[in-house]
Amino acid sequence: MTVAFDDTFRRQLHELFVWRRDVRRFRTDPLPDGVIERLIEIACLSPSVGLSQPWRFVIVDDKARRRAVIDDFKACNADALQAYSGERAAKYASLKLAGLEEAPGHLAVFAEKEGPIGAGLGRATMPETTEYSVVAAIASMWLAARADGVGLGWVSILNPVRVHDILEVPETWKFIGYLCIGYPEAECDRPELEQAKWESRRGPGEFTIRR
Repeated sequence: MTVAFDDTFRRQLHELFVWRRDVRRFRTDPLPDGVIERLIEIACLSPSVGLSQPWRFVIVDDKARRRAVIDDFKACNADALQAYSGERAAKYASLKLAGLEEAPGHLAVFAEKEGPIGAGLGRATMPETTEYSVVAAIASMWLAARADGVGLGWVSILNPVRVHDILEVPETWKFIGYLCIGYPEAECDRPELEQAKWESRRGPGEFTIRR
């Protein structure tokens, strides 16, 4: 079977890329049942090295575990602030860098480093492609969420060892990201960090060379 995508679809897909945002400001409205599970199903359609499917998902509903993650974020964020000084430190302190308190959905994502699926194909020279595969799955989930009007925020200011302990996952799972999921307070086609004048979006020409 051949599937064709027309110009209208391609334009809409481009708009999806433009409007996809890393959301930090969420409404507290609960998500309908099954939303996170459906996003996980879409993530599992992503490519993976050697068809290893190394992604592992932990839906975090337990209030005590959530609170422990939030406390770890606050500690790590305070440490990160110490790396800046002057105006940059003041700007950093003013940024909202996670929606952990408000987002109704919490999802931790890991990479299984020693799974038997795929029999190691493609990973002998670049074993890090296991993690890359999981990142690709998160990107697919991110776009699918945006298409449904759901926001997703990736929290990276966390201690991976502490997250392992909080969630009690196998030692062979490598922490990749902690995702906040919920309805955004507002929609915007510009990154929040750009709006806050922390950094600006650069054009592809600045990152491209031809050999």
